[in-house]
Amino acid sequence: MLSVDITPSAQTYLKGLLDKQDNNEGIGIRMFVANPGTAKAETCIAYCRPEEVKEGDVTLELEGFNAYFEERSLPFLKDAKVDYSADRMGGQLTIRAPNSKMPQVTDDSPLEDRINYVLFNEVNPGLASHGGEVSLVEVTEDQYAVLEFGGGCQGCSAVDLTLKNGVEVALMDKLPELKGIRDITDHTDRTQAYY
Repeated sequence: MLSVDITPSAQTYLKGLLDKQDNNEGIGIRMFVANPGTAKAETCIAYCRPEEVKEGDVTLELEGFNAYFEERSLPFLKDAKVDYSADRMGGQLTIRAPNSKMPQVTDDSPLEDRINYVLFNEVNPGLASHGGEVSLVEVTEDQYAVLEFGGGCQGCSAVDLTLKNGVEVALMDKLPELKGIRDITDHTDRTQAYY
């Protein structure tokens, strides 16, 4: 279910931008979250021509144009709000998406989202005390989580212990469908290592 609020002022502003585009027949906007469920999450709005609409997109008909929402981004866009405030300098479009970094995940959420949720809420707070972090790079077809360490964890002499006794235990306990984890971090760079 779509729960994104695009205010009337934002709709008017976006419609004005769309009207200025060349070959604007059927052009709309596409809203998605890049790097969803991570600290690097960024909510984006882009132009979307009819041929760029993707299978699975959710369509919202607005005044004079359509907004398309990437299916994968929907949990991260829950309770998002797009607003426009005019001022002396012209105005500002703001996007607030409180769930973009930490979505409300369920047992039915994609495995990638559930892994990011555990890393964000359970693993990284502990690693932060040493200036470190770990992020998901990908989930392989054979159900392995490929991870990359950063900050104080990169090059740390205790990273193997952290990986096996901390990160792997947390992920495997919460997500039994995972077969294991792999670390692709270049640990030869020890410039920020905690130990």
